[in-house]
Amino acid sequence: MTGNFSSPHIVTMRKQKLQDFLFHKLTLSFAIFVLLVLAGIVFSLFYGALPAMKQFGFAFITTVEWDPINDQYGGAIAIVGTLLTSGIALLIAVPVSFGIALFLTEICPSWLKRPLGTAIELLAGVPSIIYGMWGLFIFAPFFSSYGQPLLAKTLGQLPVIGQLFSGSMIGIGILTAGIVLGIMIIPFIASVMRDVFEIVPSVLKESAYGLGCTRWEVVRKVVLPYTRAGVIGGIMLGLGRALGETMAITFVIGNAHKLHWSLFAGGNSIASTLANEFAEAESELHIASLFLLGFILFVITFLVLAAAKLLLLSMKKKEGLK
Repeated sequence: MTGNFSSPHIVTMRKQKLQDFLFHKLTLSFAIFVLLVLAGIVFSLFYGALPAMKQFGFAFITTVEWDPINDQYGGAIAIVGTLLTSGIALLIAVPVSFGIALFLTEICPSWLKRPLGTAIELLAGVPSIIYGMWGLFIFAPFFSSYGQPLLAKTLGQLPVIGQLFSGSMIGIGILTAGIVLGIMIIPFIASVMRDVFEIVPSVLKESAYGLGCTRWEVVRKVVLPYTRAGVIGGIMLGLGRALGETMAITFVIGNAHKLHWSLFAGGNSIASTLANEFAEAESELHIASLFLLGFILFVITFLVLAAAKLLLLSMKKKEGLK
């Protein structure tokens, strides 16, 4: 009896161990595959950029000149344009996204919550080229007629930052690209913030309200500390989208290899430079310079994500000391 009972049990145990072993190796292979793809991308960018690295060295990052005719290249204009447009986009998108997420989770009536949330998620699915066409044909003329003159008459009159809002008002440029990018990444950041705000236990918020806290105090002292990691993750998701955006930027940034103090002037980004010139690049050094720009964009994105991770770790350490 004992032998008959234990034999099927042993067989079942062996099957379970085999299944666990296969499941472990399968999931491990998926993780390794992702790392191999990432390593392959980094290696291909680095290998393709080697001729430009040997020719220009570190000066590539600080050189403004971009001259395909004489085979002289520098990435300063594209790098500055990428950072400026992404920074402007975050300045616009983060507070707007926070307001949207806060309204949907704390204030919005139940009958409006679902359709409004669905509309925001649909905006995240709009192709970037549609945003670019809208920015070029609708927003840029409106901005040149009303937005830029208003900024020039107000912020343009200030002593230090006035230069940023001066110059030709043609509608396209660094500022326009940043605004369009900001509109593009709002749905991504707002959706993540809304989701993380909704996971806050109701008992925590109800306890705060019971102690006499206002709605803003509940958000600032309960919701935000509880969801800090998710909020920063959503912001980093939006920043990653802004850094790598191509088509929308190409439509509205002006595609000019020049540096200006004015945000109204045209410029370039790394992604728009790659989109405009990769298919037409002929010389080996031109192609290598474009590969080097792509490698620099990867490094910038990696540094941003690493900084966000370090920020979260430092916050956790500070919480542990309190």
